[in-house]
Amino acid sequence: MKLFAIFGDPVSHSRSPLMHNFLFKTLREDSCYTRVHLTDGSKLRETFFNLDLSGANITVPHKEAAYEACDEIRGFAKAIGVVNTIILEDGRLIGYNTDADGFMEAVKPFGKIQKVLILGAGGTAKALASRFLQDDVHVSVLNRSESRLDYFKELGLTCNSWDSFICEDYDLVVNTTSAGLKDDAYPAPKEMIEDILSHTSYAADAIYGKVTPFLQLTQEKGITYKDGADMLLYQGVLANHLFCNKRYDLKITAEIMQKSFAI
Repeated sequence: MKLFAIFGDPVSHSRSPLMHNFLFKTLREDSCYTRVHLTDGSKLRETFFNLDLSGANITVPHKEAAYEACDEIRGFAKAIGVVNTIILEDGRLIGYNTDADGFMEAVKPFGKIQKVLILGAGGTAKALASRFLQDDVHVSVLNRSESRLDYFKELGLTCNSWDSFICEDYDLVVNTTSAGLKDDAYPAPKEMIEDILSHTSYAADAIYGKVTPFLQLTQEKGITYKDGADMLLYQGVLANHLFCNKRYDLKITAEIMQKSFAI
C-alpha cells in the first residue's frame, strides 16, 4: 500500500484526507492518505522518509520549507520557490505547485479579472501573484509589514504595508493569510478590510470549512465570494493526478473528489 499525507500546522481541519481517500476507494487504488501535524518545517524531509511516504501535500506554514526539502523542482513551483505537492521518484523528492492553477479554476465563475488585491505575503500569495501575472492581471499585495514584500517588489507589483496602503478599486480581493483559521482575526485592521470590500466586485478566502471574519464582512456587504473549498478541490485534483502517475482523467478525478464534500 502506498501512503500519502498532508503536512501543516494546524492540520487537523484539513479535508484533504477525505478527498483523496474517497477517490482511492472509488478507484480501488491500494493507497491511503493521512494528516501529519508538523511544527518545524525543517523536519519535513526527514519526516517524509521516516513515514515511508510516496507523496505529500503541504499547507501553511511549510510551503517554502517544502521547496527547500526537495531534490528537484518542476513546473510552476520552480519560478516561485513554493511547493505544495511532493512526489517520491526513484528515492528523490520532486516538488510541484498545484495551488495556483487550482485557484484559477476556482475563480473562473467570476469572469474576467483585471485587477486583484492579495492580502498576505506567504507561499500561497507568491503562487497566486505569479500566476495572475501570467494572465496579465494587475496585482497589488498588502501585508502587515514591509519585510516580506521583497519577492513581490521584484516582480514589479504594487506592494504596501498596512501603514502605507491606499485603497483602490479591485475586481477581486483574496485573503491568503491564516487570519480566521484558528481565531476571529481579520487579515488586516477591520476598518481597512471594510474599506477594501467597499471597492471590490468579488472576494475569495483560501480558508475553507468556516465563515471567517473576512467572509462575514463580505456577506454583510452582499459581495459575491468563495471560500477555499473549490481551490482545495482543484489543487487536490491536480495533486492526485501526480500521486496516481496521471492514470486518470482530470474531469473524472474532479467529479469523484467533489462527491466527498457531501460526506
